Amino acid sequence: MARGDGIHRTSARNAKLPDADIGKTQSHNERENESYSNQDIVPERTSMNVHFKKPTAGYAEIFEQMVADGTISTRGLKADAEKVGELVFDVNSAYFYNHGGYDYAKQFYADAYKAAVEIVGGEQYILSAVMHADERNRAMFDALGQDVYHYHLHVVYVPVVEKKIKWSKRCKDPALVGTVKERIMQVSMSKKWTSEPVIGEDGKPLKTKTGKVVLKQSYSVLQDDFFEYMRKAGYTDVERGERGSSEEHLTVTQFKVMKEQERLSELQDTRTALQSEIQDLQEAQEEESKQLDKTKERIKSQKLDIKRIDAIEAKPTLIGNKVTVDKDDFDMVVTAAKKHVTQEKKESKLQKALDAAHKLIAELRSTIADLTSKLSEATKELAEYKSVRGRLRTADLEKENDRLRSRLHTYEEVISRNNLWDFFKGNRNKTRNRDDAR
Repeated sequence: MARGDGIHRTSARNAKLPDADIGKTQSHNERENESYSNQDIVPERTSMNVHFKKPTAGYAEIFEQMVADGTISTRGLKADAEKVGELVFDVNSAYFYNHGGYDYAKQFYADAYKAAVEIVGGEQYILSAVMHADERNRAMFDALGQDVYHYHLHVVYVPVVEKKIKWSKRCKDPALVGTVKERIMQVSMSKKWTSEPVIGEDGKPLKTKTGKVVLKQSYSVLQDDFFEYMRKAGYTDVERGERGSSEEHLTVTQFKVMKEQERLSELQDTRTALQSEIQDLQEAQEEESKQLDKTKERIKSQKLDIKRIDAIEAKPTLIGNKVTVDKDDFDMVVTAAKKHVTQEKKESKLQKALDAAHKLIAELRSTIADLTSKLSEATKELAEYKSVRGRLRTADLEKENDRLRSRLHTYEEVISRNNLWDFFKGNRNKTRNRDDAR
């Protein structure tokens, strides 16, 4: 398999879970749902998912038990504060594919879990840690014609920091005032992930020209820590996720494959929608045709009654201008006369309905012809996008990757040499928020 730009990058993302999302996260991570909107999940492989720490109960129940046991403290915590977080550790799928797949992924994420324990601050603060092995990488499946799985690790944890509780002035023993009364592990997402100052070569925090301390964002620190730990664990063929990239765990080639797949999906949805609309219009046309046939039959029936009346033979009598007719014919004339009075009123409405039906059918036929033409165009465009691998110019992309990577390193060196990272803090914050949301 081609490596794209030849680089396999680590990725570590942190998500803050509001109370309303804890149950949803549990259902997804622990595969508790009967069905999933993510069509890439392969239920037959769910048994291959690996728990490095299996939850003993629901996430929320475990949290409450930790509070009750005194393992953690919610003292001073706001009611709407996030009490649980989730770390997702990842490397692009090609990395594991090139190393043999499942068994290599298990060992890699066993070591990644050890990194998570250090990052979180202790295994006792982890609610669950599971490696997913049942999600297919659709882009690589379409490109290679065989199943390739996206191995990644979910770690759900409680963010805690140590807090010292000191004796207040109300203490009866003056010697104890101001000394440490107890140490608690306080639940605090904001304190757990505070930004750290960048330390210069002189050991002091770097500052901008205006005197502001240059901060290193907590997300960047997380990326650094995970990458350094995996390097020390012996995985020397991975690189840190690119700084400032919104797709840090994707190579340029994979990103383009992903975009091609999104376009392909859009075309398939458009084609399905057009086919459904055409079918609905055809059914409407058939219904209108049936109504039109019924109207024609009713008008034809009226014309037959008139012909029968015209065929009645009237015989003269000796009394004035009167004539005689057979009783059956007389009864038919009376009945027809009554019908005529009623039908004469309806005839105008029937004709209008008939005209409207003809017009509607003509419009339906025109609409169907137009949609059929659009469907043909969409089908043709869909065919052009069917082969993702055929549209990727691998050699050109690798040249482009080399050029972009060289330019990026040059820019980073200039920014670092002149201590300008603070000016890019806004953009880096946006990148972190997007990744956290994922």
